[in-house]
Amino acid sequence: MGYHCEVCDKKTVHGNNISHSHRKTKRVWKPNIQHVRVRVNGGIRYMYVCTRCLRSGRVNRAI
Repeated sequence: MGYHCEVCDKKTVHGNNISHSHRKTKRVWKPNIQHVRVRVNGGIRYMYVCTRCLRSGRVNRAI
């Protein structure tokens, strides 16, 4: 399983760190992924969801 949101498919992004002297090194931006209990089609299951989807209400969290 890759590091991604199962709802919006947000995933890691690759790029460069650029120093003051303009030297470039590789870096990665990762989304804030949470493992939460979610209500899907009347049932409850665990999903990996980004915090943007949790906050916006795209996912109904099961308590």
